[in-house]
Amino acid sequence: MEIKDSGNVVLTGYHSYTSSRTPRTEESTVPGAMPASRSPLTIRKSNSRRINRMLSDESAHTPMFNRSISETSMDNSSMEDFWCELKNIKENSENGSDDSLLMDVKPVDDGELEAEWLQEAGLSTLISGTQEHDGQALLSTLTRTQAAAVQKRYNSYTQTMRKKNKHSVRDVRDIFGINESTPTFEAIPVSPLATNGVQIPMKKPIWKAVTSNSCTLEKINPAVAEELSFEISFSETIITDDKEKQTNQRIKKDDCILPKFIVWKSRFGLTEVEDLSLEDMKKIRYLSLIELTAFYDALGIELKRNRVLRIKGRENGLFGVPLATLLENDQKKVPGTKVPLIFQRLLQQLEETGLETEGILRVPGSASRVKSLREELELKFYDNTFDWKKVRSNDAAGLLKMFIRELPTALFTMEYLPAFTTLVEKISKIKLQLQALHLLIMLLPDTNRDTAKALLHFLKKVVSNEEKNKMTLWNVSMILAPNLFIYKGKSANKEEMKAAASTAHIVRLLIRYQDILWTVPAFLISQVRKMNEAALNNNKKQLIFDKSVRKLLRRKTMERERPERREHCDVPEGVIRVYAPLHSKVSMAIQLNSRTKAKDILARFQCENSRGTSDKCLNQSLYEIGGNIGEHCLDPDTYMLDVYHVNPHAEWILKPKNS
Repeated sequence: MEIKDSGNVVLTGYHSYTSSRTPRTEESTVPGAMPASRSPLTIRKSNSRRINRMLSDESAHTPMFNRSISETSMDNSSMEDFWCELKNIKENSENGSDDSLLMDVKPVDDGELEAEWLQEAGLSTLISGTQEHDGQALLSTLTRTQAAAVQKRYNSYTQTMRKKNKHSVRDVRDIFGINESTPTFEAIPVSPLATNGVQIPMKKPIWKAVTSNSCTLEKINPAVAEELSFEISFSETIITDDKEKQTNQRIKKDDCILPKFIVWKSRFGLTEVEDLSLEDMKKIRYLSLIELTAFYDALGIELKRNRVLRIKGRENGLFGVPLATLLENDQKKVPGTKVPLIFQRLLQQLEETGLETEGILRVPGSASRVKSLREELELKFYDNTFDWKKVRSNDAAGLLKMFIRELPTALFTMEYLPAFTTLVEKISKIKLQLQALHLLIMLLPDTNRDTAKALLHFLKKVVSNEEKNKMTLWNVSMILAPNLFIYKGKSANKEEMKAAASTAHIVRLLIRYQDILWTVPAFLISQVRKMNEAALNNNKKQLIFDKSVRKLLRRKTMERERPERREHCDVPEGVIRVYAPLHSKVSMAIQLNSRTKAKDILARFQCENSRGTSDKCLNQSLYEIGGNIGEHCLDPDTYMLDVYHVNPHAEWILKPKNS
């Protein structure tokens, strides 16, 4: 993600390709194909008209199910690619699909649903009744709307448990410390403020745009673009008008209707998902689920969740293997890899040979060739004996989509598929859709998110070559939607029909705004800091009762009072010591001021160590480690004095990113 300092720049909308589309020319070898006397274009139009009649001819036949908002409001003709892709998927699955990889979604009662929600939100302590410090720390950081969301789920859980006479449960007033004479909740600010009683003065906002190399950039006036701020909880910003405007909307296929957004970049900079430690990202997921639930509650929308009966899937091979298992096997061969090797290689093949191919992703490859290539890949990929030169671009696209479809668990998780479709069907404003989608991305497991990021980055490149490959943003979205959000269960046909336009719009948002979606909202990072501080304080209180710990604390106190210790403590305010193990000068004391940025410290070390500096030393980042954060790679534009005030006990280290 690139941030420009000079001028305001934003992602601009993709423009629809208005020329007529070239018919598919590659012959398909799918068994059961139509006779040669009918052209592919005739077949597509006939099939499209048949499906359109199914969707629109309500007077002739009784509807099989209630149609969704997006279905009734979408132009049927604009969904032609979606239905053709779905037809291709079904034809391929009839010729060799593995039914063992299918998942079925089971209904759950309210008690089970709320119990699972509390566990996934990191609040299992409310179910077990134990005094776990992590759960208490999490509760202490919640905003007003977040706390209300937790209380609502816990109340539902306790009422169900009482009806079932399972066991006694804690009263919600005991958890949140509520009494009859005080308000139920008190709002907790989550903007980044200094700890230890130090308040950071409000600074003038800095407007920066999230941009991408594959998009056209233009200077804009902030007044004509939508504003995005990550400093305040999304659910706290919901107003009455937002609730009242959630009416039926018409999803348009024109990509230019997507608004432009500018991101408010605070003095703390922007943080991407890979910039935080795994432990802190785990807490981000807890908070994201609570915030997403509070966000839907504030809009008056039910956050639905599927319970999926998982099938274990294969433990070896390439296709149909769980992402986590596949990645674990790949890391034995290439340590540190975050995206499955076969997935990377398929994307590479398409980037090298298919970006300018007309109809790439849309025009299907030969079913028999794709099946043969898959079998050969399973045997030869890890031996490096597979001949990639013989793979046609359309066949590579078919293998890529097959890999995605046959994952035992969906790339964007089946559990929250209803939440994805609901954000389009129930929320009309794209800004609110984007905020909900942002939180859903934060919920993804690391392996799913890293793989999705690689896929979306590739799809952006496809769209950027629209003039040559004739694939607009909407075209690409329609083709990928049934592969990413296909409903693997007994009611697949019904669910696919209902979610068609919704899922295509979701994919369009994912591609268009992906640079924004990988950014961790600052208010969540602030809550993680508070959570870490609360957990540390709780641990200190627990340890104080141990006699040996009390002796150790007394000894440490005496050491602090020694003269040499006092000299060390007389460090001027705002001075930090930065460590750089890879440089010849391994540490440096730096006096911070209100203008010092992280990139200034990097430049200082590079200047001091200019002789014999390796490329590894040049490609380093400044990390904030310890204190109230696990590990945090700082944005080069971060103002260091502000971070120092928030986390004065941190250590500061220069090292290569993700090392």
